[in-house]
Amino acid sequence: MSGGAHYLYGDDPVEINANRARTRLTVANTGDRAVQVGSHYHFFETNRALRFDREAAYGMRLDIPSGTAVRFEPGDTREVELCAFGGNGRLTGFAALVNGGLSAPDTRRDALRRAAELGFVQPESGTEKNEEERI
Repeated sequence: MSGGAHYLYGDDPVEINANRARTRLTVANTGDRAVQVGSHYHFFETNRALRFDREAAYGMRLDIPSGTAVRFEPGDTREVELCAFGGNGRLTGFAALVNGGLSAPDTRRDALRRAAELGFVQPESGTEKNEEERI
């Protein structure tokens, strides 16, 4: 599913996640179990076994319809499109890597540090981020 997908509800098309910043990442499941990620989960904080550019995923979620999910089978590698969270930009919960405002520099720095300390998989430099577009 790519950004800007249209679904018909009634007579007028509905565009999901319009006017949101987007990025496309390659994600590999390095674990031995399937990982399923829901539409509104902070992708930066997904399962440690998923290998991708976590810094590029900061403040982003899957660009898919609400209530749906993407499943990563063990050993699979796939490309996903992410879009920026809307609202007030404050995230709490998830894997407890981010508990605060997304735009605060200290929140981002602390989240990246916690991700490294807690063993979240980090990609090799420059190999996992394919493209980024701003809408």
